[in-house]
Amino acid sequence: MFINLSNHPSAFWGKEQIQAALKHGAIVDLLFPAIDTSGSEAYIAALADEYVKKIQQLAGGQRAVVHLMGEMTFTFALLKRLQPLGYICIASTSERRVIELEAGHKDVLFHFVQFRRYE
Repeated sequence: MFINLSNHPSAFWGKEQIQAALKHGAIVDLLFPAIDTSGSEAYIAALADEYVKKIQQLAGGQRAVVHLMGEMTFTFALLKRLQPLGYICIASTSERRVIELEAGHKDVLFHFVQFRRYE
């Protein structure tokens, strides 16, 4: 199973990224939480604990790879909890292509390159 915990639902991924994810199993999207910017470390820890339970429920005892991308303190807290439980956690890498438009505006395009394991 491939659990996508990011702000980017797999329905909007390109063909290459979907094919790379499917090598790990069926893709299941889990929406990344909106992180309260004024939240404390205790808040982040509690939220990470909550998401460990959600991931365990989704995985249902199966082997699962977790695509974990988002707010850094939550990502790190969750990563520290998932790895000792045997979950493989990965990040997506992409090439960022910026097109400057008018002053203060630009288009940013991301081209998926690979998934990379958190080590």
